[in-house]
Amino acid sequence: MEEKVKQKIESLQAYAVDVCNDEQRRMAGNILKAMGFARTSSAALKLLINVGYFPVHVNLDLFRYDVQTTYTEKVLSVAEELLVDCPDSDKHVRKDLSNLRVYAIDVDEADELDDALSATRLPDGRIKVWIHVADPTCFLQPRSILDREAMHRGTSIFLPTATFPMFPERLAMNAMSLQQGTDCRSVSVSVILHPDGSIAEYSIENSVIKPTYMLTYEGATELLYMNLEEEKDLRILQEAASIRAQWRRSQGSIDTAMIEPRIKVANPDDPEPNINLYVEDQTNPAMQLVSEMMILCGEAVAAFGSDNNIPLPYRGHPQSNTAVSAFAYLPEGPARSVANISVLRAAEMDFRKPVAHGVLGIPGYVQFTSPIRRYVDLLAHYQVKAFLRGESPPYSAGDLEGMTFIASMHVKVARKLHSNSLRYWLLEYLRRQPKGRKYRALLLKFIKDRMATLLLVDVGIQVTTVVAAGKVGDEASVVVEMVHPRDDILSVTEIAQDTEE
Repeated sequence: MEEKVKQKIESLQAYAVDVCNDEQRRMAGNILKAMGFARTSSAALKLLINVGYFPVHVNLDLFRYDVQTTYTEKVLSVAEELLVDCPDSDKHVRKDLSNLRVYAIDVDEADELDDALSATRLPDGRIKVWIHVADPTCFLQPRSILDREAMHRGTSIFLPTATFPMFPERLAMNAMSLQQGTDCRSVSVSVILHPDGSIAEYSIENSVIKPTYMLTYEGATELLYMNLEEEKDLRILQEAASIRAQWRRSQGSIDTAMIEPRIKVANPDDPEPNINLYVEDQTNPAMQLVSEMMILCGEAVAAFGSDNNIPLPYRGHPQSNTAVSAFAYLPEGPARSVANISVLRAAEMDFRKPVAHGVLGIPGYVQFTSPIRRYVDLLAHYQVKAFLRGESPPYSAGDLEGMTFIASMHVKVARKLHSNSLRYWLLEYLRRQPKGRKYRALLLKFIKDRMATLLLVDVGIQVTTVVAAGKVGDEASVVVEMVHPRDDILSVTEIAQDTEE
């Protein structure tokens, strides 16, 4: 572009995302006025779309939050060097677990696969499970250029339109990830359960696994329902998950399972891209199975850290002042979960010793199962792996606190990006639906008088409107009256039950 045109475009872009300096504000205002537009950010956005600079569905948050979506040549060069030559310093101590049947269960479009599961029944009838976690630290050194890059990203960013991994793509989605039918370096957390679901024994070791199956949640649930003899290990995992859930409930765990929407947009730069909506019910058997095993892993790692005096990012959550039984009158599911969430106290962290996690109903918890996409999990891996090698932990409790703070700031931005983008595309999905389409809605809570928050069950989005009758947990039918994705406007009206037919 000519320099003058470039300045004008940049001024309009800064004005559109409301991050402009005085000179950019003056220039953008003059352009909009000269062209007969109002001096508003939405007018600047519309102009940039009209001239073809932005696609219709541009995600302004990427500019607003200055999100790093690419890597420097230096970082990419270091990553490529590791792909060519990365000897395994733990090779001599890795336990060969490649004979185990290993299930990797995730969403169907998962890019980074960093955990998998195995199980068996011991001769005494007890269940032994393994939570296998990818081992990216075998590619990394603490405080290295790749490590610092990951810390300043904090997490992988997952949007309906794209994934921005915490590590360069070829590392994150190939070399570091677990691959089906391939010998994979991992860290395996094994746990033997008491019959009541509590932990009897645990161990953590470097390992080699060969994932047998890469399953979606839907595929794993189908296998469970088929009850095949050859998949008895999967059924044992489900049994383990069931007794674990019962044990955690006996310890005061709180149900926060919701209906969660996922959207994948295949061609986001098109004016009318394809929108694929998936609505996940977290009570899905396979999702519950995986969730229970991830929580079990976190409890075992916290116990390991406590037993061996290892500084780790321990997560806790105080018990609510409101008893779990207070909401027992509500039907199980989203209505009760929303009530439970509304009375939760703030989470807390300690870097020296475990903190009780009242929400999960366990004595301690460390996030450990996603080291490729969450930096705080990676920190836990550095600490545990050093202990397994007989070395001092690379980071003190103070170091961990500082780095967790830095990473957490970026995680907050990533969460905001995800929720804003997901809502935009949910609204765009609703905008395209036939006018007058009826939606099944669940009454989650009352705000004032008959003004209530509803969950559109088939879409997974919450909306506020007036309802004529009913109580929390009841169902209603609504139609969409107005929806404007760019302005975040969604208006629905209840349909009287007796007129639906």
